[in-house]
Amino acid sequence: MADIEMATKFTGPHGPKPKKTVSGRKIMLYGTLIVFAIYYLLPLYVMVVTSLKGMPEIRMGNIFAPPVEITFQPWVKAWSEACTGLNCDGLSRGFFNSVKILVPSVAISIIIASVNGYALANWKFKGADVFFTILIFGAFIPYQVMIYPIVIILRELGLYGNIWGLVMVHTIFGMPILTLLFRNYFSSLPEELFKAARVDGAGFWGVFFKIMLPMSLPIFVVAMILQVTGIWNDFLFGIIYTKPASYPMTVQLNNIVNSVQGVKEYNVNMAATILTGLVPLVIYFVSGKLFVRGIAAGAVKG
Repeated sequence: MADIEMATKFTGPHGPKPKKTVSGRKIMLYGTLIVFAIYYLLPLYVMVVTSLKGMPEIRMGNIFAPPVEITFQPWVKAWSEACTGLNCDGLSRGFFNSVKILVPSVAISIIIASVNGYALANWKFKGADVFFTILIFGAFIPYQVMIYPIVIILRELGLYGNIWGLVMVHTIFGMPILTLLFRNYFSSLPEELFKAARVDGAGFWGVFFKIMLPMSLPIFVVAMILQVTGIWNDFLFGIIYTKPASYPMTVQLNNIVNSVQGVKEYNVNMAATILTGLVPLVIYFVSGKLFVRGIAAGAVKG
């Protein structure tokens, strides 16, 4: 026993050397992240503090200073009083137009693309690879090439200037990339599950609803965020394929910010900009973890 205690005393502690909590590598990593975070958050900070100031305080010129006296009047005016052309009802009308455009566009495009991706991944049919190649090629055609032909098509269908015409445009343009995401995600799922379901007698829709859908929440969240962001922030299609009464929120924001009549109200412009971008931000922050999981599973496999 004495020999064991003596040996332990002279040999000292065993095991790996404890790592330093602070190292040059960590300082460099976190320092870089902090710098980039400040770079991206600074404009948002300026927008928020400007939207909470009155015009006399803004004219003092210190855009980084917090508001001395907080006022929400710019937000109220941006929402319900700012002029967006001939109408002076703020962004409220454009918000509801954007919702009417967004909800059916997202729902229809995701439903069709999920079925397309499932069929291309699990139910190989003659010409499936050619069909998929043509579909993906459509994702890389510049929007500008298609603007005038789509105007003609919508006019012939009686949908030009109508919200449902814009819904159809967003649905079609979102189809290629969403189909690619769903196909890659369904291809990454264990093939044994599909084969077992087929052995048990499940058909096309049975496998889709009972096997695939319960396992596909992350990729559905990815598709939703991509579509919501693209459709809600769209300006080009909104101003071309709709009329003033049906303008989405982004078009009305442009009319507010670029108004040349009267005093330039920077606080109202900032409040209107934040209100316009609020919906995609909220959706992303609520479902951010599922978005990362879905991107990792559906965008880099297959």
